[in-house]
Amino acid sequence: MSAILTYKLVPPRKTSIGKSPAIVLLHGRGSDEDDLLGLSRYLDDRLLIASVRAPLEFEFGYGYTWFDLHEDGTADQKQYAESYARLVEFLDHLLKTQPVDPNRLFLCGFSMGTIMSYAIALTRPELIAGVIAYSGFIRELSTVQFSWDKIKEKPYFISHGLHDQVIPVGRARTSEQLLVKAGAIVEYHEYPMAHEINSQSLNDSSRWLTSRLEVKT
Repeated sequence: MSAILTYKLVPPRKTSIGKSPAIVLLHGRGSDEDDLLGLSRYLDDRLLIASVRAPLEFEFGYGYTWFDLHEDGTADQKQYAESYARLVEFLDHLLKTQPVDPNRLFLCGFSMGTIMSYAIALTRPELIAGVIAYSGFIRELSTVQFSWDKIKEKPYFISHGLHDQVIPVGRARTSEQLLVKAGAIVEYHEYPMAHEINSQSLNDSSRWLTSRLEVKT
């Protein structure tokens, strides 16, 4: 078994009897587990928050990455599959070692972290209660098989910038179409921003997440 991915935990600010809902934050390329932790103060007080570091060092500067990109923009399929497996292992570890409600485990990704969030949610839909997808898209590779027939009524929140020059907004629109076609419940937003999370997208996603916590399972 490989070592568990490096991560940081933020305990719920409001505790209750029983297990807590949880959200796992997955950063983008060239960053680390501290990058998205700043979002925690804007998220629901009941959430246990885990922010995970990607397993590969980013060779073009500071930080870490989930997989490398070739010159033509394609992903290293072996690294993609290995990072996917490490994430599944981490989620199993989190559920075993923390007081997490297994019916209210959410993912939140930014950019490449969104790609990985989609990969988990579309292969293990029974594990994930919903996804916040910032500035990313669904990347299908032969090494990870998606279960499109098992995501009916699964909730997704998608946020993308109209002026994103890293991942064009068209990729987010295609991802939304794929999810809707498969029967998922998608709340989709485009904002006048670049490759980022602005205050409006953060407020909208936080509201969406709180509303999902109220859904009975």
